[in-house]
Amino acid sequence: MSGTEQPRATLLDVARRAGVSASTASLAFSGAGPVSPATREKVLAAAGELGYSGPDPRARSLRQGRSGVVGVVFDERLLHAFRDPVNIATLDGIATGLGVDSTGLLLLTETGAVGAGIRSAAIDAAVLVGCSPVLESVAAALRQRNIPTVSIEGGTLEGVVDVALDNVESAERLARHLHDLGHRRVGAVTLATDAERETAPVTPARERAITTAVTRDRLAGGRRVFPDLVAHSAGYNQVDDGVRAARALLDVDPGDRPTAVMAQSDLLAVGVLQAADELGLRVPHDLSVTGFDGVRIDGLTAYDLTTMVQPAAEKGRAAGDAVTRLLAGEVVSPMLFECVFHLGNTTAEPQRTA
Repeated sequence: MSGTEQPRATLLDVARRAGVSASTASLAFSGAGPVSPATREKVLAAAGELGYSGPDPRARSLRQGRSGVVGVVFDERLLHAFRDPVNIATLDGIATGLGVDSTGLLLLTETGAVGAGIRSAAIDAAVLVGCSPVLESVAAALRQRNIPTVSIEGGTLEGVVDVALDNVESAERLARHLHDLGHRRVGAVTLATDAERETAPVTPARERAITTAVTRDRLAGGRRVFPDLVAHSAGYNQVDDGVRAARALLDVDPGDRPTAVMAQSDLLAVGVLQAADELGLRVPHDLSVTGFDGVRIDGLTAYDLTTMVQPAAEKGRAAGDAVTRLLAGEVVSPMLFECVFHLGNTTAEPQRTA
């Protein structure tokens, strides 16, 4: 430790600042036991002043040994998360990558910004999954606890090993495909842009403030080919949200309507297809649609979606392996996976008008 660094505050420091016993402070953090709301508030206020976010899991490991549990953090309610085939494949990959040394997985969500579960869960390491608009704050909370952390498509975060995907290049390839077909008026249905999760037009100001790395990168790839791409965000990666965002793009004067829509996920692309059908637009004759992920989706039997196929299970395995290596004290470098272009029947040359 250098002469300028301050030692990490301890639970005893917090107890002294709050004027309570160490056991009372511990109960205040755990949420268990007979601690009044006023006392708990006083303890948490003292912790905030000292920059203390909870018991250090490494100290607990010295006393009790490791828990053997790895936390997997999703960016939305689990009900929503498990409607996404990419999340299911990724989770299976994580479990495979961790191998037999892991006792189990603890599923956590970011609900309420940085939830109490993330601050206090008895985990040895964490994997951040999903297109999260609050990933930086979650990573910071885990970093304060000295929890080894791996992110999947999280971008560059301090102290976090990222398992990345070539989102910019893959989105550019989809856009280039549409451009080569002759499309010039193109729209996009994006994943969430920020913690507000609005289904709304992506204005220049909103685009500059995007906090979701995947959304930002896939939009940037599209703009490499179509600088004037008109984008509308979906609050969640769900078909219904894709329908709402697509309606806003498509239910306009035919002269202003895009001839192609790039959806940032296959689930959102299904929403675009549904909205097109509601508006009497034939795919791909009147409208070309692309997705992103390459997953099987119920209700898509009439179409073979043009999309980028990503290696979701392989990313999960890499994240699980990275956790194992971090816990063994190894230095782990970021990893990059690539998508494969799949040409389906949802894209074609734009309709010629007289």
